[in-house]
Amino acid sequence: MSIATSIGLVSESLRNLLLGEMRLDPLPRVTLLAPDESGGERRVNLFLYKVIESPYMKNLDWRMKAGSSNTIVPPPLSLNLFYLMTAYATNDVETGNSTAHRMLGEAMRVFHENPVLSRPYLAPELDMAPESIEIVLDSPSMEELAHIWGTFQQPFRTSVLYEISILQLDMLPENERTVAPRVRRIGTPAITTGYRPPSIDTVEPRTTRPGDTIQLRGDGLAGTKIQVMVPGFRALEANTVNNSLVEVTVPDDIGAGLFRLRVDVSGQFRRVFLLEVTEDAP
Repeated sequence: MSIATSIGLVSESLRNLLLGEMRLDPLPRVTLLAPDESGGERRVNLFLYKVIESPYMKNLDWRMKAGSSNTIVPPPLSLNLFYLMTAYATNDVETGNSTAHRMLGEAMRVFHENPVLSRPYLAPELDMAPESIEIVLDSPSMEELAHIWGTFQQPFRTSVLYEISILQLDMLPENERTVAPRVRRIGTPAITTGYRPPSIDTVEPRTTRPGDTIQLRGDGLAGTKIQVMVPGFRALEANTVNNSLVEVTVPDDIGAGLFRLRVDVSGQFRRVFLLEVTEDAP
């Protein structure tokens, strides 16, 4: 969870990642401007054009405050951020926009090889945030791109869209509540093991092929209803092997690409994993 200014900090962290990982000589500038703002030539620009509440995290319940036994805090505001990436360079009389295209391809390589923002590039204020910030290439229609560019008095440039999730903003401390004690016991209470909700921690392997089987590992999985979804595709077949292992078959017709694997365990645990499907051997 993060402070309310974290939207800007995520933008700065993405800029740090590009500056730290691009392998171009000379290194282009990285700007965070609107397409109609002047930022000079030979640069890669990231423009935050849309912010939405995550539809998968909006119904979280109040939770116990860390380090407290009688204070609960409201759920954080979970956001998905959408960025327009565009490269700018002076046109050549013969090769046209090829320089800008090379910069755009190099920036896309950096985001593809770093699907999760790592701590070396995070703004200092985000360093202690427990949630991971994932980078996923979006696939908009030409109508959506035209709509975005149509709001600016600038000619269309080849661009790509990225979705950044999940960013969680904490509510102010004034919204915290104290839970009144409900049960009072005299004497020595019995010591029992508390309930632990089911969880899934890892997906192995992260790179697979159509028709292969991947393993979801966690705890408390026996007797639960597990749903595994790929948005825009369909539910995948999940087989619970034991209390800590679930096997999922990758469909033969899913095709190659980077997919978001959405896992729901009996409505008590939800998480999104990135899964790369390739035609080659992993």
